[in-house]
Order: sequence, then C-alpha cells, then structure tokens
Amino acid sequence: MNAKFTRLILTLFLIGNIGYSQKDNSFNIKKQLDYCAEQASKTLEVIPNDGTSPRTVANRSKDWEFVNYKDWTSGFWPGELWYLYEATRDKKWEKEADKFSQFLKPLSVSKANDHDLGFQIFNSFGNGYRLTKNPEYKDIILKTADTLATLFNPKVGTILSWPHNKYGGHNTIIDNMMNLELLFWASKNGGNKKLYDIAVRHAETTMQNHFRLDNSSYHVIIYDYETGKKIKGITAQGYSDNSMWARGQAWAIYGFTMVYRETKDQKFLDFAHKLARVYLDRLATEDLIPYWDFNAPGIPNEPRDASAAAIVSSALIELSSYTKDATLKKEYLTKSEKMIVSLSDHYQSHDVNSAFLLHSTGHKPAGSEIDCSINYADYYYLEALLRIQKIKK
Repeated sequence: MNAKFTRLILTLFLIGNIGYSQKDNSFNIKKQLDYCAEQASKTLEVIPNDGTSPRTVANRSKDWEFVNYKDWTSGFWPGELWYLYEATRDKKWEKEADKFSQFLKPLSVSKANDHDLGFQIFNSFGNGYRLTKNPEYKDIILKTADTLATLFNPKVGTILSWPHNKYGGHNTIIDNMMNLELLFWASKNGGNKKLYDIAVRHAETTMQNHFRLDNSSYHVIIYDYETGKKIKGITAQGYSDNSMWARGQAWAIYGFTMVYRETKDQKFLDFAHKLARVYLDRLATEDLIPYWDFNAPGIPNEPRDASAAAIVSSALIELSSYTKDATLKKEYLTKSEKMIVSLSDHYQSHDVNSAFLLHSTGHKPAGSEIDCSINYADYYYLEALLRIQKIKK
C-alpha cells in the first residue's frame, strides 16, 4: 500500500469513524483552536509587564500565578503562543510569542541549573525557529544544547536532572526524556555531533534502569556518581515508589516515541509501544482522562490529571504513524481522539479562568497544584489539536 493511499484511508477513518466532520458538528477542531486563541487573549490582558509568564491557576481561583524565566515551566506559555501562530498565521501571536520567548534568552548563556532547558528553550525558541527560521533563535537553541550537555555524566550514562536535589547521588527523572529532543535537533542543525550520542546514551540507560517489570515508570532513579550503578528508584510526585504516576508514564511514552523519530532505532519504537500498552491497559476511566496516579488509594475520589491525558494523546498520534499494525494504529488514534474530545467537552476552562483546561495535578504529595489549571496541560492539548488537524488535511 503506497503512502498516499495510506493517508487517504487514515483521513477517511478520522472523518467517518471519529466524527470530526463539519456536517454533524460532533467535534470541530477549528472551534477548539478558536477557543484556545480566545482564552490566550484573555490571559495576555492580565500578564504583568515584568518578564514573567503564567504557570498555574489554583482550584476555585480565576487568577494566574506567574513565574520568571528560571521556572521549569517557563517555556510552555511562549510555546502555546507559537502554536497559535502556527494555527492562525496571525502576526499578533508571532509578536507575543517572540516577546515571551526573549525573556528566556539568559538561559542559553547561564550555567545549567537543571535538565529542563529543553522544556524551556525548545518549546519556545524551537517552535519559533521551526515557524520563522529566525537565525537568532537557532543560535540560542544551539548554545542551550551545549549548556544542557554539561549535566551529562558519562560514568552513569544520563543527564543529571536536579543538581541541588535532596536525594543524594546522580539523579535522573523520567521527565528528562522530553529534553533530549533539544540535543537531537542541535546535533543535526550545526551543533556538536556528540550531542546525538549523549541523547542516545541517556535514552538507552533510562530504558534499562527506569522501569519496573510491567513497564511502568519510576519518577526518579538514583545512581552512584562514580560507578554509575543504579541505587534505587523513587516516585517522588506519585503515590508511592511502586505506583504508576500518570504524568511520569506520559513523559515516557512521548519521550521514547520522539527518540525513535530521531534515531529510527527499532528498539526505541518497540519500547514506546510497551509503555503505551501498560498505560492504555490500566486506564480504567470511561473518558480516558487518568487519575493523577493509577494506584492512588482513593480512586474514584482522587484528582484527575488532564495534563497526562494531553501529553499521551499527542504522543499516541505520533506513535500511530510509526506502526504498520492496522489494529494497533486504529486503537491509538481512536483512544487519542477520545482523550481530546473528552478534554474539549468536559475539561475546558471557559468562564472559570483563562487557561485552556481544568483538572490537572502537579505534585499531590507536596500539596502543590492539585486539581488546577497548568500551562503544560494547555501546551500539549494545543499540540494534539494541531497534530489531529494535520492528519485531517
């Protein structure tokens, strides 16, 4: 079957089986994108002119909490603005995206404080360069990739996540998989070729050490600095060290899917399928929006995590494009789209606040950001909408 015919079949499946057609108005992607633009416009009106960006709206509040460029979530807001520019080609969004991206520029010339430089710089300047080819953006990305690489420990084989953490040892968190994309991109766009090797080594070491026998992910792995030996696994933001924290598994699915895209190494694709399998098989909610931890003891009275659903939905769309198994492809697309429809129909913020989504959970064990709106949920929700739109076209 040739690629053109495959795309045709996939498009027909999406339109006919999932109900995205304009005829029955069951799910209108443009309507959701317009909603995101409207909400973002409201947020722009309340952001102080002090170099900060919106991160969280607490439960039962209308007011954003703002953070400076050093916060690990600082790249998601400018990333959303770049996605809105991609969706609309309205210069308003390009101008605002550039403005909020520029606030993050000092990260490219500062000492690395943690692994989140990919989230911060690639979501902002990375999307900006993809859409505008502004050479200034490229220079910032390349400098930041070199900075991130300074956290790599060759004895361990991973990038250090938290240099100032409380656990001791060389720690690596599953979120770090997402930041490898910055290194892959830089290695292929004028940066040091060793960045590619660092990213691959990190992914291989993580694949070997970061997962339980059932392919569920720990949040944190502690390694010995000198020997590289794995000491223990911790699930800091989940219910317990042996529980499956929803967003951690989401980062893993997305991260290994991305690593396959960048390397075309079959072992990473096979592993991404395994990670998706345990997530989908254990996802017991009817609307496919997970509880914050799959093993939380108070289910069904535990908070949901819309951010995990948005991340997984976006990842499954990409993962579906890499499988030749028609049944598996259909499952990924069907469930991904159901997640997006559920988020759109039942989790949007509307008049509650100016974020896109409600009901995300950041760090429940610490009592932080529980059942609230969070910028990274909005970012991946918008990304998933754009990915679905591209499939339709």
